[in-house]
Amino acid sequence: MLQTVGEMFGGNQSGVSDFILLGISESPEDQRVLFGMFLSMYLVTVVGNALIVLAIGTDVRLHTPMYFFLANLSFTDLFFVTNTVPKTLVNFRSQNKAISYAGCLTQLYFLVSLVTLDNCILATMAYDRYMAICRPLHYVTVMSPGLCILLLSFCWLISFLYGLFLTLLMARVTFCGSRKIHYIFCEMNVLLRLACSNTQVIHMVQTATGSFLFFTPLGIIILSYVWIATAILRIPSASSKYKAFSTCASHLAVVSLFYGTLSMVYLKPLETDSMKDSVATVMYAVVTPMMNPFIYSLRNKDMHGALGRLLLGKAFQRFT
Repeated sequence: MLQTVGEMFGGNQSGVSDFILLGISESPEDQRVLFGMFLSMYLVTVVGNALIVLAIGTDVRLHTPMYFFLANLSFTDLFFVTNTVPKTLVNFRSQNKAISYAGCLTQLYFLVSLVTLDNCILATMAYDRYMAICRPLHYVTVMSPGLCILLLSFCWLISFLYGLFLTLLMARVTFCGSRKIHYIFCEMNVLLRLACSNTQVIHMVQTATGSFLFFTPLGIIILSYVWIATAILRIPSASSKYKAFSTCASHLAVVSLFYGTLSMVYLKPLETDSMKDSVATVMYAVVTPMMNPFIYSLRNKDMHGALGRLLLGKAFQRFT
């Protein structure tokens, strides 16, 4: 399958058949420790996000726009870590750390697409919170199931078209020097640094399109929360203010974590490459998807109840 992916992207233009994913450390002792850490984080991420999706899907009380988008965010995070971490775990336990050219492009495609999708879903969730707090009388009418599906479909469409666009550009790059990647997965800026062909135009296109898809959702989020904060400050009751803010707290925490880690990787010159960059990619590619389920369920009574009913229901079925 991966060979056919390479052909779809225009064939191997690189002159290399594979790349070497060196990861964070080449020390055998460190790799044993890292294997245990990454395996634990991966299992926690998979279980946590899968429980969020199942709890929302099976509990009719959570069939609302906010939880609809949250379920899709968890599904995206589940897919995101599965795109990168299993290969990383194999590399930790193997002497052969190679990833094929087609496999690298495939990994890059899903990486770009899913990061963009996370970005778009977070912006859509901010708009949902704006409607709930600033336009409560119109919320049910505006945030209809049809509009929610339309917004989510647009997020998926723009994300996967953008991933395809950048991957097609990378398929035209020539690689003839080093094949070593000091990251746990194929990341676009790293691949551009390894290229021996002129990548200035590709970098300019990536910067322009990436900035638009990064700052536009971020702008929507910031503008939504400016209006939300203004609306909350007008509420006379302190308890009502707290209740309104608490519905946004989890989303704000996830947004801060997502954009904070992402900016450490992409808001920097292309030429820079350090251990800090490699650790930063782990933060947004592994740690953030792992933390999201905890953030959303930590102080959310609705999620507590849904998860309890889901787990207790399974336990009850086991003993009957």
